[in-house]
Order: sequence, then C-alpha cells, then structure tokens
Amino acid sequence: MDYRITTRDERETIQIAQNLESEKFENMIICLRGDLGSGKTIFTKGFAQALGIEENITSPTFNIIKEYLNGEMPLYHMDVYRLDGKVDGIGLEDYFTKGGVVIIEWADLIEDYLPEERLDIKFKIVDEETRTLIFVPHGQQYEEICEAVL
Repeated sequence: MDYRITTRDERETIQIAQNLESEKFENMIICLRGDLGSGKTIFTKGFAQALGIEENITSPTFNIIKEYLNGEMPLYHMDVYRLDGKVDGIGLEDYFTKGGVVIIEWADLIEDYLPEERLDIKFKIVDEETRTLIFVPHGQQYEEICEAVL
C-alpha cells in the first residue's frame, strides 16, 4: 500500500521527517527519489534535527556519503547521483548494518543494490512550494511505521 502526503512548504516536509524519525530503529533504510530541488535534502535535514544532530546538513553530492555520529543514533546520508549505478568500492552494504539510519538520495539509480526491506519516498514537485510525497514501505516494520505516522 502506498501513502500520499502533500506538503505546502519546507516546514511541512521537515515536520513529516521529524514524525518519521520518532519511529526510527537501528539499520533503518530510507530511499529518497525525486527530481533535483524536490525536497530530498530538506527531508534529511528534518530527520537529522529530530535525531539531535546539530551540524548543517547538505547534500553529499561530491562526498557520496556523510556520516553524522553525534545524534541519538548515527545517520549515514548518501547521494548516489554521481555513481552512475556503480557502487563498487564505497562499502554501501556495510552501512545497512552499522546500527544507524541510512538515508539515500537518488536511490532509484542503485535499485539493484538496495535491501528488500526499506522505505521508499518519492518526491513529486507540484509547484514552487508544494510537494507530494509518496511513501512505499517494503516490509512489515516499514508498513507499521507508515500506519503510525502517516
């Protein structure tokens, strides 16, 4: 089952991320999909703030992976756009079991490397401020989170 939410500004996108963070668990995988400027990094900022991470969250486009270890739980923020679907050498699968939360921007580009159980969130641009977020849970734990939060 898919879940849809429309946000009218960045504040609402951040609030959705913070609500989702309240249901976090170790080795949680969140896969973000959507066009440039659709809100993927804004969502990650909201999630990180709720984790208590005080660092400025930016898209790790050139780093590929940024690790934030000073919150309630580690956050591993990835942007795989520049990988062209090739994840060899970055230790991607290791991050899935490091005991933190993994948020992957442009996850659709590495679909074959993603774990079966995860939460996909598609960001669709409606207009300059409005976004539709489509949540697709893969696995019982992610379905329960969507039911609880959305």
